[in-house]
Amino acid sequence: MYDLVLLRHGESEWNKLNLFTGWYDCDLTDAGRNEAAAAADMLDGAGILPDVLHTSLQKRAIRTANIALSGIERLWIPVRRSWRLNERHYGDLTGANKAEMTAKYGEEKVHIWRRSYDVPPPAITAGNEFNPNVDVRYADLAPELVPSSECLKDVVERMLPYWFDSIVPDLGAGRKVLVVAHGNSLRALVKHLDGISDEDIPSLNIPTGVPLHYELDSSFRPAQDKSIDDRYLMDAEAVRAKAEAVAKQATGV
Repeated sequence: MYDLVLLRHGESEWNKLNLFTGWYDCDLTDAGRNEAAAAADMLDGAGILPDVLHTSLQKRAIRTANIALSGIERLWIPVRRSWRLNERHYGDLTGANKAEMTAKYGEEKVHIWRRSYDVPPPAITAGNEFNPNVDVRYADLAPELVPSSECLKDVVERMLPYWFDSIVPDLGAGRKVLVVAHGNSLRALVKHLDGISDEDIPSLNIPTGVPLHYELDSSFRPAQDKSIDDRYLMDAEAVRAKAEAVAKQATGV
């Protein structure tokens, strides 16, 4: 049996402002830091102490991981980082308010941009003041690897090589693995692990700051037939309430 824990970063500054964030590198809010500390308590309470950490290259995930690991005295464990665990690239929506975009373009259009499996938002433009593509952390990537916009299908395709080449070997070596990443990169991984269809994955919402624990078999698939809600290290009702808050972001409700 192999232990894998997925953790979406705590509330970010742009989560709080209801902005499309994507590859933009904002930090955590105080509430987000508190969520990260609470995640540490959940890991400690479940007796799950990770042996290795995988994160994206983005500050909100790195900060969440550091706070959580500090809370369980595991800051010393090996760390691996990859752009392949980054949040989905929201193209030219980056920096836009979700509710305002809904008012401008209509709920159906924005829902497609946010949740369609295979329809990306408009590509990022040089005129977007929040364009993250010029960030120095991506300077060594081949230009064709840096997206101008992504749908969830694109995230699945760029995330899976990292899963097979980097995370699975750590699991296979018997290490308890903690992956701290983002709503969409984690949705992509959950889609793979649970075999969720292209049609059903748009309805999955992953809440911030709640560890999601998988026990995997020798094929690195879930060893137990559990619902996703039952894998969270938090009361299922509380998880559903947090996930519902994510689903309502575009409307501003």
